[in-house]
Amino acid sequence: MKEITTIGLDLAKQVFQVHGADARGHAVLRRKLRRSQVLPYFAQLPPCVVGMEACAGAHYWARQIERLGHAARLIPPQYVKPYVKTHKTDMADAEAICEAVQRPGMRFVPIKNAEQQAILAVHRARESLVRARTATANHIRGLLSEYGIVLPQGMRYLAKVREAMINHELPGVFCELIDLQLEHLREIDGRIDLLEKQLALWYRGNEACQRLRTIPGVGLLTATAIVASVGSARHFSSGRHLASWVGLVPRQHSTGGKARLMGMSKRGDGYLRRLLIHGARAVLRHAQKQPEAERLWHVRLMLRRHKNVAAVALANKNARTIWALLTSDAVFDPLRRVLRPAPAV
Repeated sequence: MKEITTIGLDLAKQVFQVHGADARGHAVLRRKLRRSQVLPYFAQLPPCVVGMEACAGAHYWARQIERLGHAARLIPPQYVKPYVKTHKTDMADAEAICEAVQRPGMRFVPIKNAEQQAILAVHRARESLVRARTATANHIRGLLSEYGIVLPQGMRYLAKVREAMINHELPGVFCELIDLQLEHLREIDGRIDLLEKQLALWYRGNEACQRLRTIPGVGLLTATAIVASVGSARHFSSGRHLASWVGLVPRQHSTGGKARLMGMSKRGDGYLRRLLIHGARAVLRHAQKQPEAERLWHVRLMLRRHKNVAAVALANKNARTIWALLTSDAVFDPLRRVLRPAPAV
């Protein structure tokens, strides 16, 4: 058998497809592996480049395969799709991955370590609980509206539900149902507080997160999510590259030498993009109350453009500032809006 230099590995739950190629790109290996056979099989292979789609479980398999001496590469699925020659099959997908990983201009996803994945799992669990809390609150409001009880907007008013129910003749079964839903709401709040304490604990032990929080509009959630998602910002060639990765740059549809810029590209992680934009909105809301607010560029932008445009522009600038902080040992000076060296410890 010719020497294998590149392997495309199509990940799955139980059955994995392997496609190997030599230095000239010719196929020299096609094989199916059960889950328990993957690591023993790669352990007996000579070191080579192993490409995989960045899907569920990809970071785990990349770490395990790299421990065996191979070079793992994770490819976004949308970059693999053009190389699929026929209908979608495991064999065709593995061959497409093997072909894509050999392209010199291919872009790869940085491999996350176990700690990064753990912090992102906490973020995802918190986000799920926040959605559940909102759904439960809306359910309570919908039930009360059937009896003519309409509460003002805001989660804090749900604490006054029992007071609003006093002056209404309500069935006992309905009152017990509302009490059950309110208890469920308190349980969700307690779990969200617990997850936020875990994020705060990790934040206090991470120097990069603490430097990111010097940027106006970047709080605890944004700082921990960015550091856990990005890891080493040196994977990005510039701050604009990072902003583009988050989806905070205009979407282009240009042809025939005529450039056409549209709205946000909305590529990448929507959770990170939402955190940055919400943080920018908070900065804009408080900036108008500051003395000489008209001298701030984002306030001037908001005066001549829609506030949502100004929020996205500020979020884009914050993303580029985040890249600058993560690739250096500087901190952000919020008064002068410039980078300065971090104080010596």
